[in-house]
Amino acid sequence: MSYVLLFSVFVIATCGLVYELIAGALASYLLGDSVTQFSTIIGVYLFSMGIGSFFSKYVNKNLIGKFVQVELLIGLIGGFSAAILFVSFEYITSFRILLYGLVSITGTLVGFEIPILMRIMQTHFEFKDLVSKVFTFDYIGALLASLLFPLYLVPHLGLVRSAFLFGIFNVLVAIWTLYLFKDEIPWVRLMKGSAFATLISLVLGFIYSDRIVSFSEAASYQDKVIYSKSSRYQRIILTKSNDDFRLFLNGNLQFSSKDEYRYHEALIHVGLASLEEPKKVLVLGGGDGLAVREILKYPSVEEVILVDLDSEMTDLFKTNDALTKLNLNSFNSPKVKIVNEDAFLWLKNNTEKFDFIAVDFPDPSNFSVGKLYTNSFYRLMKSALSESGVGVVQSTSPYVAKKSFWCVDSTLKSVGFKTTPYHVYVPAFGDWGYILISNHDFKVPEKYPDGLRFLSPEVAKTLLVFPQDMIVASHDVNKLNNQILVRYFEEEWADYVH
Repeated sequence: MSYVLLFSVFVIATCGLVYELIAGALASYLLGDSVTQFSTIIGVYLFSMGIGSFFSKYVNKNLIGKFVQVELLIGLIGGFSAAILFVSFEYITSFRILLYGLVSITGTLVGFEIPILMRIMQTHFEFKDLVSKVFTFDYIGALLASLLFPLYLVPHLGLVRSAFLFGIFNVLVAIWTLYLFKDEIPWVRLMKGSAFATLISLVLGFIYSDRIVSFSEAASYQDKVIYSKSSRYQRIILTKSNDDFRLFLNGNLQFSSKDEYRYHEALIHVGLASLEEPKKVLVLGGGDGLAVREILKYPSVEEVILVDLDSEMTDLFKTNDALTKLNLNSFNSPKVKIVNEDAFLWLKNNTEKFDFIAVDFPDPSNFSVGKLYTNSFYRLMKSALSESGVGVVQSTSPYVAKKSFWCVDSTLKSVGFKTTPYHVYVPAFGDWGYILISNHDFKVPEKYPDGLRFLSPEVAKTLLVFPQDMIVASHDVNKLNNQILVRYFEEEWADYVH
């Protein structure tokens, strides 16, 4: 029986950390992919666990019964938490109160359960063995949860179904405890009935979780959701309204098919058209294939290597008929090689030189993306760019996020690049900025490929002109050890949204 109780420690530790990770990931999906979301969720959760541990000392009678009740509450609240938050997001104005309320309740209950279980087990082990074994199984459970969450739970089950699954595990712990100690628990039949009723509700939630997510996402997006999937790295949503496709990653709009040509023509052609007979091109990010579509308009290009972390993204834009029509089947060109790796690590191992490098990453809203905007990363880019080559970095909005934009410019200059900032108006986004990089003085090209819908020699010259309300003096360099750009980005976009 003692080792059955230790296994309970392992299960509830795993469940507890999974609820914490789900809350952090869900907050990032709904409120913006931010360092702040994860950090505040973890802080509130751990603080609440401390509160639960403190109050556990006041329970002196019917410890086993109280433990069962706590397990049922954790299973019920933790299991339904993701579904409640997804569904309520569009309908309540005080969403953060609900979010942190659920996190606090779950954390308090999780902090309450381990001390109670230790007191139940104290008759089975000496104190030193009890503490050693409980914390060993607790930490092993935490390790399992941290591995399962990104590798299996998010990409294969999703957040809502994962929450229901681990709620079921908590209830199963309560049920086997009821059977192990049936002679020591008052009102055991009533508690068994409650446990099985809770279990049935969680199983039904698990079965219908896809419908819950579809309902919540239909309310969150103006247009019809035609594709949704959680990869290991992000939540991918595709919507459609008449002839307009829109891609959202973690709730953030990436493009509208009605005006994406403005963004991608400006991203690629200002730099690439300045080169004579470019042959080798590197694209970092750009998993939708739209930048590659523009690159393939140059007959001299012999090879395009695209490095994008998420294979779910590149596979979608390689196989979906509507999307391959949008990117002109660029990913299936024999000239194109797709590499699904971390761009930082890929560049570290790269030995090739490229005539043109296009950097089309998401905005630096967290440290994992922010590292791709650091001087360390740009040094690797510099070693990959040929002496006569040109590159470009998408650099967020110079109107909304002035400090962020010019911080990217300063960081690129700090590694020896000559920079040429420019910007373009994209109706779906507003004013958007880019920074062109080279090892030589840059001159705006006078000739572009035929058939462009937006860019021309006359338009290109206007893109380099910045009004005063987009200019701010900046000498800040974004480094791996400070990630100042992430803080700027969060502050500026938070002010704009709110």
